Amino acid sequence: MFFSMLWPLIFLFLFIPVLLASFFLNLAVFSFAKLGLSPFGALALLLASIVGSLINIPISRRRVYHQPWPESIFFFFFYYPPRVNYQLICINVGGAVIPILFSLYLLLSGRAPLGPASLATLVVTAVSKALARVVPGLGISLPAFIPPIVAALAALFLAPHDAAPVAYVAGALGTLLGADVLNLRALSRLRAQVVSIGGAGVFDGIFLVALVAALLS
Repeated sequence: MFFSMLWPLIFLFLFIPVLLASFFLNLAVFSFAKLGLSPFGALALLLASIVGSLINIPISRRRVYHQPWPESIFFFFFYYPPRVNYQLICINVGGAVIPILFSLYLLLSGRAPLGPASLATLVVTAVSKALARVVPGLGISLPAFIPPIVAALAALFLAPHDAAPVAYVAGALGTLLGADVLNLRALSRLRAQVVSIGGAGVFDGIFLVALVAALLS
């Protein structure tokens, strides 16, 4: 009797994640389809972004100095040299390379007019830079829904007839520039040996910005 009552709960517990995943997949495909892609192309871009989020390409290596805290109570008699660590700077395929390439495709194909897209990108970059915070041990913190709303509003104002592609370009590139690229010097405060441009939480932010911006427009 107990197991007969438990089976519907188990089925519901397993069914809800599948339903949510299916809803998200259809929403993402619909969003990319608004950018002029076929359903197959939208699905391929989505899968490439998800798989690419696991790939980081090293682009540079730099020294990071940390001043150790002296353990001795006679620390003022001694000199404690700073510790030297190396921080590897990478670029994430799913969170940076693919959005950049797809944005270039939208710009070069004429689907996103260069002038309005550039102005909207500057607006989103400024907003993302102002809101982004480097949190040691966590990464770059950025409010999830403000950049896509700004990208969509800027696109609707600057290019109402091409709002979706302009919103994608502005949302993806503006978030990447404002949150990551303009904070490269501050990334040493993360005290991480590997830093990924467009990776980790920023990938989620860029991906969410692109989807929401295309939907809102």
